[in-house]
Amino acid sequence: MGDFYQNGIITTLHNLVDRPIEQLEAELEAFSLRRPMALVLPSLYSELEGPALNHIIDELAKVTYIDEIVIGLDQANEEQYRHALHFFSRLPQRHRVLWNDGPRLKAIDQRLQERGLAPLEAGKGRNVWYCLGYVLGSGRAEAIALHDCDILTYDRRLLAQLFYPIANPGFNYEFCKGYYSRVADGRVNGRVSRLLVTPLIRSLKKIFGDLEYLEYLDSYRYPLSGEFSMRKDVLNDLRIPSDWGLEIGVLSEMYRNYSTNRLCQVDIADAYDHKHQSLSAGDDSGGLSKMSIDISKAIFRKLATNGVVFTNETFRSIKATYYRVALDFIESYRNDAVMNGLELDLHGEEQAVELFAGNIVKAGNTFLDNPMETPFIPSWNRVASAEPGLQDDLMLAVAADCEEYSQ
Repeated sequence: MGDFYQNGIITTLHNLVDRPIEQLEAELEAFSLRRPMALVLPSLYSELEGPALNHIIDELAKVTYIDEIVIGLDQANEEQYRHALHFFSRLPQRHRVLWNDGPRLKAIDQRLQERGLAPLEAGKGRNVWYCLGYVLGSGRAEAIALHDCDILTYDRRLLAQLFYPIANPGFNYEFCKGYYSRVADGRVNGRVSRLLVTPLIRSLKKIFGDLEYLEYLDSYRYPLSGEFSMRKDVLNDLRIPSDWGLEIGVLSEMYRNYSTNRLCQVDIADAYDHKHQSLSAGDDSGGLSKMSIDISKAIFRKLATNGVVFTNETFRSIKATYYRVALDFIESYRNDAVMNGLELDLHGEEQAVELFAGNIVKAGNTFLDNPMETPFIPSWNRVASAEPGLQDDLMLAVAADCEEYSQ
């Protein structure tokens, strides 16, 4: 049960009374007449075989206010794509599955590569970007939400509360971020947000002062959540990273494009759990290690665009400050866990902080070594200018895949 406290410079919408889901959905039904809604689901094929997605689809099948569901499918061969079409066929809403590894969508990607407009690496960012392009091409939705496909604790209230601030015509929000407590099975989770992002932001404040961008990021209770919603006009100018910096990149784009009174966050779940990444110490190509580097780079890049100057000495100071701040946070988290009868692995927490501290310097060195890097996927406005018919071709390719392989 949330409180009513407003922190930071964006609005926080709380779950104060646990309204009946039927009331929320009835209002969303009414809102949908003026603001039709679409849901984007970026998915790996492996998630169709995992413990979460089957239940998510069962819950979504009960939702009547959504006009369209767009599923981005990664890492699937032809047989797996056929299975995915069957798997999602029980959704009663209009739905489309983008086979990102199929020949038709690869041909679309090749066209963009030849113009220097394609995502540079595979991953969630690329998947989401193509799904958003499809939503724009479809033109059916005024409000769009996105959530992950590995949520073990999913119920449809999460989606209703995520959509509500954007779908309600009486609200003026352009973007909404979901937040929740990362507690499951008697443990405190969410290591990257707790032990990297918040301590890093507080450390940067100590070094550079109370820059508004840092205050803005610090306003989000769970900045790395994969759940957010937005109005359609947000999509045209949205430039997102293709790596693990996606969530921070999206927040940075909202800060660049909109006044903070058009942005909000909403409590969408009392309990939330999903698959957990390994720490991957010693392997910067995956797990929380790569995630921490990509996220740190995303923050440094944004600060640089605001005029902050970084040097090797700066990053050494950031590392030292971060390490002290993060260790203090561990003590706070430990006491919070003990008071609530939860487990918190003190040794594992400090191991994570040691890894993240080293990766902050790695991220800084990468940033300094490659200052001309263009990390963002181009906006769909730019794509439409360079390739006016591409969105239509994308929709035709998706429809042709569905027709050919659903037999």
